[in-house]
Amino acid sequence: MIRNMLTAALATATLLGTCHSMGEAGGDMQLPASQRSSHWFTDGEKTLQRAAERQINNKRGAAKNVILFVGDGMGISTVTAARILAGQQQGLAGEDYQLSFEQLPFAGLIKTYNTNQQTPDSAGTATAMVTGVKTKAGVLSVDETVARGDCAASLEHPLTTALELAEGLGKGTGLVSTARITHATPASTYAKVPERGWEYRAPEGCKDIATQLVEMPVGDGVDVIMGGGRRNFLPKEVKDLEGQAGKREDGRNLIDAWKARYADRTDKALYIEDQNGFDALDVASTEKLLGLFASSHMRYEADRHNDVAGEPALHEMTAKAIDLLDKNEQGYFMLVEGGRIDHGHHAGSAFNALTDAVELDRAVKVAMEKTSAEDTLIIVTADHSHVMTMAGYPTRGNPILGKVVGNDSHGHAEKSPALAADGKPYTTIGYTTGLGHADYGNKTDADVRYGDPVDSGRKDLSNVDTTAPGFHQESLVPLGSETHGGEDVGIWARGPGAHLLSGTNEQSFIFHVMAHAGGLLESGEE
Repeated sequence: MIRNMLTAALATATLLGTCHSMGEAGGDMQLPASQRSSHWFTDGEKTLQRAAERQINNKRGAAKNVILFVGDGMGISTVTAARILAGQQQGLAGEDYQLSFEQLPFAGLIKTYNTNQQTPDSAGTATAMVTGVKTKAGVLSVDETVARGDCAASLEHPLTTALELAEGLGKGTGLVSTARITHATPASTYAKVPERGWEYRAPEGCKDIATQLVEMPVGDGVDVIMGGGRRNFLPKEVKDLEGQAGKREDGRNLIDAWKARYADRTDKALYIEDQNGFDALDVASTEKLLGLFASSHMRYEADRHNDVAGEPALHEMTAKAIDLLDKNEQGYFMLVEGGRIDHGHHAGSAFNALTDAVELDRAVKVAMEKTSAEDTLIIVTADHSHVMTMAGYPTRGNPILGKVVGNDSHGHAEKSPALAADGKPYTTIGYTTGLGHADYGNKTDADVRYGDPVDSGRKDLSNVDTTAPGFHQESLVPLGSETHGGEDVGIWARGPGAHLLSGTNEQSFIFHVMAHAGGLLESGEE
């Protein structure tokens, strides 16, 4: 560590000395005073200094805690647009704003393809992140030799996950998601199935995903679980507190089964299902937590106020999970998923996708504030991208969800929408594939779009408020749902081992960094 500090100090001195020399002489050239006084120039100098002073910790096991944030579907264009939206929500232009995770010191790119698909799905990508092995689309924590849906083969080729390794070491473990807790990303950490759809039932010889969570054989099971998906834990004859029936056909009530597993410490194991239960949670006395806040997925962040029983926000769940897990002196591993970013995109609703991305950012900010870079590795990434684009030449500060308004540099009168060759205005954000245009005004639930037919192609948006929550962007290719994108996604990190994620890497590499920094594997196995 001392050697690293000395190396960093020497690098800083060299870089700052070089900058000073360039500033005074610049070879035979002198920099104009206006150039040196520009805030872009001075900000660049400050950024250089911060980069030169960054500490690198390569020590195996230096990360007592590991938190993996996954923005489901949060591709680069989503991050850029969410950054602008977050800035504009605060009255800024937006373009030069930084999300909290963009302030993390190390960043890189991740290749997301599955072993059998150029553009991936969430099951194969999540498996890569938590096991270190790439696999097929649609399968969870089984290797690529297993055909999708092949129960027998899946039993012969399971993969061990980072969460299971942490649990085996006596560390705390946590899962937080705004999607169903049995959905692909969270399920990858504990379930081994050849079909991601087996959330509440499976063929003879295999166990469904919900059952695998409740009966997890490693350690004493996941310590903190918060998300949606009540229906997959309840028999179809049972209705939950919101009147929604369960899905299970085997008659089992897995919520009761979870309680029975920890019957010897009923005062320490808590099941909650609404905002009141969440607010009343006593961190000091709770050792095990199962929170299922919705029958299916939790609501979009912008739609959360419409929930009957009340749901906590992602950043609130993240904060509570850290408080609970931090009690374990051995440290913890936790996965936090912003699951509904993906769903907003699939419905062609940039509004919901971006507002949920901003909420994920709030969760990251909470984690940064509650942990130390000295002993906690925080990673923020996405499982895959989406086909949302930012296009046209909108003027600086133009509403990211608005119509393109140019400026004099592009021959458009300021504040007048730019017109395409068909004489119609167009939005900065659009989708290559999907259901296409719809306008539901102030409706904040993007899923209503699936109840109406596909309406792709160009529309006259002259009298439409494209910034409204219920506006769904146009699409080029008509499909029943917008599709994932196949390009690389970003990754940002802080803490021990974070620098290892710089550059362009395979998605499976994320596991190896977590295992090394978190000391999850014996040195001989790494």
